[in-house]
Amino acid sequence: MAFDIDGAVVLITGGNTGIGKATAIALASKGARVVITSRDEARGKLALDEIRSSSARDDVDMVGLDLSRLASVRHCAETFEERFDRLDVLVNNAGIALTRGPRQVTHDGIEMQFGVNHVGHFVLTNLLLPLIRKSAPARIVNLSSGGYLMAPDGLNFDDLQMQQNYKGFPCYGHSKLANIYFTTELARRVQDDGISVNAVHPGYVETELGHLRPEDKARFVREEKKPAKKSAGGGGPDLSSLGPPLSPEEGAATSILVASSPEVEGITGRYFADSVVTEITPIAADGEAAARLWGATEELLASLNG
Repeated sequence: MAFDIDGAVVLITGGNTGIGKATAIALASKGARVVITSRDEARGKLALDEIRSSSARDDVDMVGLDLSRLASVRHCAETFEERFDRLDVLVNNAGIALTRGPRQVTHDGIEMQFGVNHVGHFVLTNLLLPLIRKSAPARIVNLSSGGYLMAPDGLNFDDLQMQQNYKGFPCYGHSKLANIYFTTELARRVQDDGISVNAVHPGYVETELGHLRPEDKARFVREEKKPAKKSAGGGGPDLSSLGPPLSPEEGAATSILVASSPEVEGITGRYFADSVVTEITPIAADGEAAARLWGATEELLASLNG
């Protein structure tokens, strides 16, 4: 049986804003039964109204999810499974970029960017994987970024959470490389299950990524109480060289293609940019490092549970 987005059940993390919301509107317009996640219920409901209106679909739904709290991740998966009996497409879209300021940690004590961008989605995907297998042919789309190039030497497995010599931009780059490694290893593990797993680069997009809202002050746990030095951002790249940012709709184009198009049928474990399969660096394509990250993430989670 071939994959068809029309009638498919789709879950999009962070679908209440930016690229996620644009992806939700497009996929709902194609006939998908879209479910978005949102940390904030009020903001999520506003997004639901907009998505329903723009897609002319009244069956768009929402579940709560805060990727910085593993209890919330587990509750999201449980809630979804209670309300839906299939999951054809999972778009791991939500993310955070704390490129300035001191190191911060999640509710569970994990470095914030690694915790939200990688660990939260790792847990959510694995919890939902039985339902995705049941729904095959199915697709998993992981939003990575060209920011992975800020980790040119790969991950430091001796200090995955950058407890030593923390710098915001390199830490963000590490989390985006982790997204690619997660994609590679997950694709290998489900290669015989009728599930395709791919990573996408949305481009330089004008979104709320990296913008802190007032409620985030209570959400984040700072490890450093002293004011951040100007160098805390880690000497990040000059984004002005990228030109004007894309709109969320333009940035969502690759996610939409990989989530829905028959053109990508059978393609798995790849990295897409500008809506085409794009080669990545040898470091990013390291399958052994991808498998090692999977094991290290499982060990981290076991230590938190035990």
